[in-house]
This record gives sequence, C-alpha cells and structure tokens, in this order.
Amino acid sequence: MLNKFYESLGGTSSVSVIIISVALMLIVGFLFTRVTKLLKLPNVTAYILAGIVIGPYCLDFIPATVIEGTDFISDIALAFIAFGVGEFFKFSALKKNGAKVVVITLFEALIASVFIFVLTFFILRLGFAFSLVLAALASATAPASTMMTIRQTQAKGDFVDTLLSVVALDDVVSLIAFSVAVSVALASMGGNLSAGDVLLPIVYNVVLVGVGILFGFLLKFLMKKRSTDNRLIVSIALIFAICGIGAALNVSPLLGCMAMGTVYINVSDDEKLFKQLNYFSPPILLLFFVRSGLSFRLDVLFDFSTGIGGVPLLAIGALYFIIRIAGKYAGAFVGCLTVKKPPKVRNFLGLALIPQAGVSIGLAALGARLLGGDAGSMLQTVILSSSILYELIGPACAKLSLYLSGSYGPKAEQTEEQQPVQPPDEVETLETRLLQIQEEIEKKKYARSEEEEAFMEAAYDAYGETDEDTISDYMKRKFKNRR
Repeated sequence: MLNKFYESLGGTSSVSVIIISVALMLIVGFLFTRVTKLLKLPNVTAYILAGIVIGPYCLDFIPATVIEGTDFISDIALAFIAFGVGEFFKFSALKKNGAKVVVITLFEALIASVFIFVLTFFILRLGFAFSLVLAALASATAPASTMMTIRQTQAKGDFVDTLLSVVALDDVVSLIAFSVAVSVALASMGGNLSAGDVLLPIVYNVVLVGVGILFGFLLKFLMKKRSTDNRLIVSIALIFAICGIGAALNVSPLLGCMAMGTVYINVSDDEKLFKQLNYFSPPILLLFFVRSGLSFRLDVLFDFSTGIGGVPLLAIGALYFIIRIAGKYAGAFVGCLTVKKPPKVRNFLGLALIPQAGVSIGLAALGARLLGGDAGSMLQTVILSSSILYELIGPACAKLSLYLSGSYGPKAEQTEEQQPVQPPDEVETLETRLLQIQEEIEKKKYARSEEEEAFMEAAYDAYGETDEDTISDYMKRKFKNRR
C-alpha cells in the first residue's frame, strides 16, 4: 500500500525508510493499546495485533527489507527480559520459600512440555526438532496478567505466596529447557546426531553463563558511585556485550543475561537498576512484539492445504492451546500433591498458570531464526496465535483461581495481618504520640533551604547516590557531629 511512497524515499535514502517504518511501528503499537485498555487486555496483545494489521498479510505498511533487517531486535529484547528475570532469582527468597516451590515449578513446567512433545511427535508425527522446541516453549508462563489480577483483588494468603514464587522461577526453568532443546534440535537437523553435536552447544551455553556471572560481579563493581545516567550506560553496554558473545557462539544470550542479573541482585541487592532498565526498555519491547506480529503467517494459519507432516497449522495451534492448559494444570496438581500443599492450593494453582507471552514469544522468535525455513515460521505462528488466546482468557482464569482458593472475597482466609488487633493501652498510645512529635520536630528542624538544596545536588554528583533518604541521613550525621 505504501510501496510507492517507500520507493520514492528509498531513492533518496534507505535510512529514511527504516526510520519512518520504526516510527510507524511505535505509533501503531501505542494506538492499539488504547483499544486493548478499554477491553482490559495486556499491552502485549495490542502490540502483536498491531504488527499483524500493518504486516504483509493485511495493510502491508512495513517493507520486507525492514522486517528482515530488524531481526536483531529479538536478541536485544530477550536480553532485557532475561536480565529482568534474574531479579526474581534471589537466593534469600529461595531459602525462605524452601524446596517446595522449586518442586512445584519443575512439575508444572516440565509436565506441560512432556504433554506437548507426546502430542506433536508421537501422535501428530511432526518433526523431532519442531516438536522438541515447541515442547520447551510450552513450559513458559507469563506472570504479568496474573500479578496484575493479584494487585487488583488485593488477594493474600498461602495460595498467593506460592503462586508468586512459582511464576518467578518458571521463566528460569523455561530458559534452561529452551537452551537445551535448541541445542539438541539443531544437532538432530544436521543428520547424524552425535554426542559431540549435542554437547558442544551446551558447553557454549555454560561458557556464556560463566561470562554472565563474571559480568554480574563486574557490574556490581562498576555501579559504585555512578550517576543515574552512567548506571544505565554501563548496564546496557554489558547486556549488549553478552548478546554479541552469544551471537558469535551461535547460542542464545538468555542464560548469560539471566546469570548476570541473578549475580547482581544477590551481591548488591540493588532493585533500582532493574526499575531503571524497566523505564528504558518499553520502546524496545514494543518494537519486538510488533515485529513478531509482522512475522505472523496469517496465510499459512488458515490454509488447510499446508502444514507440517500433513497436519494443518490451525489444528496444531488449537491442540497446542488445549493440551498445554491440561499439562500446566496436571503439573501444578502433581507438584502440590508431592510437597503436600493444602487442597485449595493444589486444586486451583494450575488455573493461574495459563497465560503465555513475553518470554515465550521471544523464545519463539529466536527458535524460528535458528530452525529456519517453514518449520521456524510455523513455530512462531503457533506461539503467537496461542499467546493471544492465552492473554484473552488468562486474567479471568487467574481471578477465578484466586476466588476459589479463598485468597479474596467473602471466603477469604484471614492472615495474621488481618486478625483483629487488641487496642493499645495508655502507655503505648503515649509512646506512639511522642514518636510522632519527635518526627515532626526533625522534619521542621531539617527543612531544606536553598543552600541545602544546592548541597543535595552536589552530593548526588559527589557520592553517586540516587536515594534521597541516604543523602538526608548523611546530612543529619554531619550536622549532629558539628553539635
């Protein structure tokens, strides 16, 4: 539709075509979020739909050269997602929650993968490489819609604590499963599957994990006394470096970036860097999901004459959608039964693990590129189409599971925080009031003048502090010493 316009721009400069295409992807992706917001759907759904609409099978607004030339965006987006996953892999939290959460996560993730592999390889007789990679993708869960539902309902209790821990660890299991599956799949596509062909990519992944661990400690060292801008520059530089090393070794950067994020959060306990990257990454993630929609094979999905192994792609997608739900529910049930979780957790946890987007879409894009050909594009189409459906029913299923488990609503179980509190006696009331008066006096005593505001700005530059309370405590100590 815009081919003539792009041709006229291309005659002047191909750069203008790329810039206008990127701007169009950003604008249309944003506009579609206005629609999905009214329908209370996640932004990921809007981005994918926007890519499909402006893609080659609908309005054809984006040239094929731009779609092919922006392939690197998937690596960068996945690197940011994987680094963010590392934030939830705190060793202190794992010790607190114990091994029960790890067992539940392994069961719900891997049983879903087993169900899909049995369906695709043994029943539908699809290719081994395609079946293995699709099965690995089935283990991933999107925590965004589930966590949004928890915040909206203000649900609490053992069910919610277990759910949050499981969805945090789920992506870790998915990344590892995908890395191993891709290594085996690529080796099998070579014809002669030998131990060396399988082990070499795994060794490369282990090397990349080692690089990620090293970069995690390096990031901790480089973050000392850095301004906000420099913290962002240094962290992005290291993330991009891991992407480059992974591309050179022909392996995914996921495990390396996740290892760097895990090491950094455990040695520094600095959650602010992750929040800062979350403010920076939305345009990159938008472009990635819109581009995923651009790669959506709408023609193949509804063409019953084509498919894999004689099976129409629409049938594969529908069966994948249903069987994965069954696998997630069964895995969560068996996992909870193994660790002896109460019935309300065991019976309804699987309902909250249905959504799939984010990591799975990124892995599908990477898997499509590695597998190549029709198998790669069909793999991505199956994941994209099912992800849209999962995001449509996911929030409703999560809300239902929270209600049925008694985490909110009239049947909600009272936690320690919700138990009736005994009224304080007169002494406690007096002590509380004295503390409040003391805090008010401190605030008035240290009310900032213009000179103090200038001192604060200088302190930010001199000490690299981004936390205002830290600077304030430093000022109070200095004034106290002067007295």
